[in-house]
Amino acid sequence: MKNCFVILLTLCTTLITAQEHVEYLPFGDMDSWLVRHIKESALLGGKTRELYVIAPNDTIVGNKPYLYGSHGSPWGTSNAYAKIAGIVKAANSVLPEKRGNGYCCKMETTLQTVKAVGINLKALATGSIFTGKLADPMGIEGAQNPAKAIDMGMKFNKRPKALMLDIKAIIKESETMVRANASIKVTTLNGRDYGEIILFLQHRWEDENGNIYAYRVGTASERITHSISQWQNDHRLPVRYGNPTNDEKTWEALSSNRFMARNSKGDMVFINEIGYKADATPTHLILQISSGCHEPFTGCPGNTVWCDNIRLVY
Repeated sequence: MKNCFVILLTLCTTLITAQEHVEYLPFGDMDSWLVRHIKESALLGGKTRELYVIAPNDTIVGNKPYLYGSHGSPWGTSNAYAKIAGIVKAANSVLPEKRGNGYCCKMETTLQTVKAVGINLKALATGSIFTGKLADPMGIEGAQNPAKAIDMGMKFNKRPKALMLDIKAIIKESETMVRANASIKVTTLNGRDYGEIILFLQHRWEDENGNIYAYRVGTASERITHSISQWQNDHRLPVRYGNPTNDEKTWEALSSNRFMARNSKGDMVFINEIGYKADATPTHLILQISSGCHEPFTGCPGNTVWCDNIRLVY
């Protein structure tokens, strides 16, 4: 009788597994990286920096603007090419790293030093990848508030049951963080910083004034609160449809001032989420993976998250 139960359980598990369908997000295998060579202004030392883009393998030499999405890749990163008052600066916080026969994506929170006219300025950068388009080059408004430089999300109309990816992390156990916004002063703050994964399925529309509204159709989110020393392959985050607050301890509330998108008039406006609607057809997918969870320029240096093989399960 016991053997019969085991056989029945095995058959049920096999049937459930066979019913699943897994799809990679474009370039989600993290094996393709475009390399840009950006020459910084003489005021900052005049060095040539490499900036990495998740896109078909290629090399771009020179300070040419890059049109995100032009290679069919939905990914933006926190790697930024900024040009403010004629001064050019490039910064990396996302890098490709060798993994087996291919690559993975490494996102690191770093306290970077910019030396200008003999003065050392400090800036805290959190490593992040996301579905969306980053302004290129970034102006002063985006440098002060990165959300204003990101057209967040990609067009998407499916209903996955889960997000699946390979993950690894170093999360510092420090009870303090720092804040540094390209200034001489570095401020120490109380608190912990964690890695973060969020997925929003949205149904968006635009009114006659160019305002963008959205229903939250589905949500998946997770805080990475401790180090993961070995690769955790096929890690899953279930997508909860409708209001997720009663389903999970970790969830993401509706927001009207977190993400922005470009409207039909060409303006960047906030995405106003006005409610949950589980049965709506999604129009956009927001996916963001980061080495930190706090506002820009605030976090714990050394926090690092690696990801690979980003897929959706149906």
